[in-house]
Order: sequence, then structure tokens, then C-alpha cells
Amino acid sequence: MAAPLPPAVAELMPADCAAAAEWLNRGCACISVDHPSLKRALEEGQGSVSHAELLATRPHLFSDSVVFVSEAHLLRMAQTIAALERVLRLPAYRERVLAYAPAIARHSPAAAGVFLGYDFHLGPDGPQLIEVNSNAGGALLNARLLRAQRACCAPVAKMMPAPRPLEAAFVNMFREEWRLARGKSPEQPLTRVAIVDTRPREQYLAPEFELFRELFEAHGIATVVADPEELSFDGERLACRGATVDLVYNRLTDFALAEAQHAALRAAYLADAVVLTPHPQMHALYADKRNLALLGDEQWLAQIGVGEHDRRLLASSIPRTEEVLPAAAEAFWNSRKQWFFKPAAGFGSKAAYRGDKVTRRVFAEIARGGYVAQALVAPSERHLLVDGVGQDFKLDLRNYVYRGEVQLLSARLYRGQTTNFRTRGGGFAAVLPVSCQDSSGGCR
Repeated sequence: MAAPLPPAVAELMPADCAAAAEWLNRGCACISVDHPSLKRALEEGQGSVSHAELLATRPHLFSDSVVFVSEAHLLRMAQTIAALERVLRLPAYRERVLAYAPAIARHSPAAAGVFLGYDFHLGPDGPQLIEVNSNAGGALLNARLLRAQRACCAPVAKMMPAPRPLEAAFVNMFREEWRLARGKSPEQPLTRVAIVDTRPREQYLAPEFELFRELFEAHGIATVVADPEELSFDGERLACRGATVDLVYNRLTDFALAEAQHAALRAAYLADAVVLTPHPQMHALYADKRNLALLGDEQWLAQIGVGEHDRRLLASSIPRTEEVLPAAAEAFWNSRKQWFFKPAAGFGSKAAYRGDKVTRRVFAEIARGGYVAQALVAPSERHLLVDGVGQDFKLDLRNYVYRGEVQLLSARLYRGQTTNFRTRGGGFAAVLPVSCQDSSGGCR
């Protein structure tokens, strides 16, 4: 279980603030998504993404309602992210993590890496960081979803966020990656991007690839969506379909670029012939789930120079996490109901199992190694009406982060063991902050 909150952190979460958000999540079931607005947001520009086709092929991508989160919880998530970022800059942390990472992670590019995803559950003790993802998808989809929200009642109207130029911020982020990695002057701008994933048209978030392509091209950056096998490297330049690529927006889940079809991209990356973002070192430092065991170890953090406030904040915000080793397999099996088992280098909910649902056969695979066990933190819930019937959805919160700054917060609503985008009424949902100065009651 998580450690008790530091007094300075606990004071930031008055009970009425968190209770107001919880009350709204239980009692305010109004529809907030305006689909004509969502259609305009998705089909602007070149219009290669069809709102109707998206709903037909991915009917559970977007929820029709919002999630309410207290400002105190928002602040604590941001503080936890900032503390973790400070730890990651310490040489001792990097040395220990890179020692068990794939060899390619020791290559240190100057690019920071786009779209880190810090995923939280809201537990009884506040936000709990359940994992970090190094190529978190959905940011642009959620930015468009946020633009399509309408005030469904007076209290919600007071919480509606002011319009934010998120798309421009995303484009500037990629240009900053180019500047960091290449040190280019304004006379040598970022001119061509490849958005790369395996069989990109078959991916669930393929519509987002097209939205990014349109966004980049609207800002004067030629862009192609490509399979890694379409890339070639001649020792000096990475090319896609005959044209030189300046930057690859990496959506692959082969985080070490170890598979044969990624050989050209791997060689160009190691030769610093292309800007790759996110990149293997970013995944190793942030997203390997074994890192969570280190970040929750107060004694080790003290030894490497982490201050008391950051140690206590991380200990109270990261569920207990342990590497599953064969020697301890029987102990983990006997206590399995208190754990959630996740592959150390996995992504999303692939091959992740709740301990109370795992079978002996599956656990035998887990016990061979490559997994971590994380103390189970039940997600909070959102109550919605689906076809007039009340249903409870689990929720998690994703902070999209670049260089320590939270750019966007979204929620994912689901039923079942893990986030699945298969639940009617579930999917991505916009997040509205509940002020600690106003209980915002009265929503019906």
C-alpha cells in the first residue's frame, strides 16, 4: 500500500474538494459531448478523418460525458510528476536503470521525447501513479474532444476550460525536438516528418495518425504515415518512399528497435542521422515498470541524494512495486489477490493481469521473469446513463507531459480488468477541474 501522505501534501487535499468531485462523478450523468462540434473538430483541414466512419469503426473511442477531478488532485499529480523528473536527472538513477536496460538505451540523443503518459488511479489516499508510458497515444484525439464539450448544466458551465491552443503547442513540441537534437538555425527548419508504426492503417488509433499528418502539413511540414519497412538508410540519411526524413514520430511498441524490420530506423538512430521521438533511452528511463520499485524505495532514494519532501511524495504516490523473480514465485502466488501483474517493458494493458483473476498456467509464465507485481489500487468510478440504464465505469487519468510540463489531462472510462475501448459508454473522456473553493453542487 502507499505510504501516508506528507503533511504538506495532505493539506492540499481538503475533504470537501475531493468529495465534491466524487459526488459529481456519481451524481452528474449529463451528456457533454456536442457531436456536431466533434465532427467539425475531427474533419477540419483536409478532412481525411470522417466522424461518421470513426463512430462506425470505433464506437467506444469517445465517451459522451466528462470526468470531474478536484484541483487538489490535479496539483498533486503535477507535483508527483515534477518530483519524478527531478529524480530522473540524477546520475545515480540513470546509471542504475540503464544497467538493466537494453544496450540501445545507452545511446543518449539530445531530443527529450514527446508525449510521456503518466497514468494515475484515484485511490483512497489520492492519485496513485500506476505506470508511465513513453509513447502515449490519444493526445490529439483528446484535444479535439475537449473542443467539442458543451455545458450540460449550470455547475458544469462554471468548470468549462478556456480554449487552449493545444494543437499549436504540439507542433511547437516537435519543432523543439528538432532544435534540441540538431541545433538547427531558423534557416534550417524541420521540413519532413514520418509517423511510423507497424501496419499503421490497422492500428486502433490510426485516425490520430492522419490527424497529426494534417496538423503538421497545415504548419508547413511535409508528413507521411509509414510502416517501418518503408524506411531505408544509406549510411547518411534516412528515407521514406525516396524522400529524406528529418524526424520520426515513433509509435512503435518495439521500444528497443530490436525486430528485424526496424533495422534501418535503428541504424539511422544510432548514427544520429534522424531525430527519433520518443526514443529507446526515454522508454528505459521512464517507462520500464521496474523503475517504479526504485522510485518507491525511500532508503535508496535518500542514498542517491533525493530530498525528504520528494522521497515522501513519491512513496505516497507510487503503489508498492516489486520485480517478480522465480525464487519468490510461490510467495507471489499465495498473495496474488493483492497484486496486479504487468510486463516490465509492456505497454497499455497488454499481458497485464489482476492477481485475483490470474490462472496457474498464466502465472507460470509470469514467474519466469520479465514481470513486476504492483499493489492493487482500485480505480475510482464514474456513474453514467447508457441507453437510460445507470452503469458504473472505472476510470484512470492520463497526464500527457513534455519536459516535465503537463500539456493535457484526459480520462479513460472502461469496464472489466483493464482499459479496453470496448465498453459501450466508455472511451476517452474530457476532464473538468472541480475548484476547492466551490463545491459545484446542484448538477442534475
